[in-house]
Amino acid sequence: MATASSLRAAAPSTAPCAALRSTSTAAARSVRVAPAPAARAGRGRLVARAAVAAKADAPSSAAASKSDGHEVLLFEALREALIEEMKLDPTVCVFGEDVGHYGGSYKVTKGLADMFGDLRVLDTPIAENSFTGMGVGAGMKGLRPVVEGMNMGFLLLAYNQISNNCGMLHYTSGGQFKIPLVIRGPGGVGRQLGAEHSQRLESYFQSIPGLQMVACSTPYNAKGLMKAAIRSENPVVLFEHVLLYNLKEKIPDEEYVLCLEEAEMVRPGEHVTILTYSRMRYHVMQAAKTLVNKGYDPEVIDIRSLKPFDLHTIGNSIKKTHRVLIVEECMRTGGIGASLRSAIIDNFWDYLDAPIMCLSSQDVPTPYASTLEDATVVQPAQIVAAVEQICQ
Repeated sequence: MATASSLRAAAPSTAPCAALRSTSTAAARSVRVAPAPAARAGRGRLVARAAVAAKADAPSSAAASKSDGHEVLLFEALREALIEEMKLDPTVCVFGEDVGHYGGSYKVTKGLADMFGDLRVLDTPIAENSFTGMGVGAGMKGLRPVVEGMNMGFLLLAYNQISNNCGMLHYTSGGQFKIPLVIRGPGGVGRQLGAEHSQRLESYFQSIPGLQMVACSTPYNAKGLMKAAIRSENPVVLFEHVLLYNLKEKIPDEEYVLCLEEAEMVRPGEHVTILTYSRMRYHVMQAAKTLVNKGYDPEVIDIRSLKPFDLHTIGNSIKKTHRVLIVEECMRTGGIGASLRSAIIDNFWDYLDAPIMCLSSQDVPTPYASTLEDATVVQPAQIVAAVEQICQ
């Protein structure tokens, strides 16, 4: 299982994986790599590839793998997904600042330029609006771009391209264009990164029509969601938390793809449903240990899909527990929690025995001082107190 012990660790190691070392120099500079005949015959054209895996197609956890699997850090799982999809599909490409020979700010793209060439792993100027717009145009012309924001906060500079172009072009073109674009990068409150580098852009992007949003929290779901996002015909924003890149977990050796619209049952329980995602998953699980010792039995769900919500999984849990606590790192005003609470009230009001509680970050710029930074974010003790209040 992924552990939270490394949440305070520094940036990932830059050592290349064994697969990268075995790449020949000739293949490294290849710009256009034709897929193997077997792969082409098996999958057909890109438009026929599944955007998401059905529930039966993907194991629910790494333990479901037929082999023992292999242990990776979260950033390495993301890189594995990119390598596998770029080998399989010559139209998959990566754009962003320092994604090439530097390997990305958190080494997610380490070694990809050597493997696939400088045109498929393209270093861009410091101009988020330009290379995000280029990603939209590349998607319109049949490529499958993965656009990396060095920090998700920087993508505010590309908000026009993400909103007016990326999210709406399929509709405004009358279905003539698809935008199979992935936008990904680190975000969230780190360790004294300051206000501008601690943005949670889920609340900014959730109202954009046509945009899908997912948040990874473990190496296993990071790889599965990345592969599903690349294969999707829709624009997908993949949120990665800056403090989770060094989480370690064993994942299957076999290929797997997760559903982009499915929540994950982290811990079954009977007394209260706790809905969370990303880094807060680990704060919730830390609180759950205390709650169990106090006699409570919380059910923990990592919603993963921030848009749309998996109301099937969420609803079944609420029908069992009748109490809901939402825990997020997003801002309280206009955040994911506010939208999720509204959806629960609209769909499951009759099953609630207590008011829905939502623990969110305070509506203030994230302070640089570590003590003040911690005070703005939900802590495990607050989760314990909230559950005790709900279950009175």
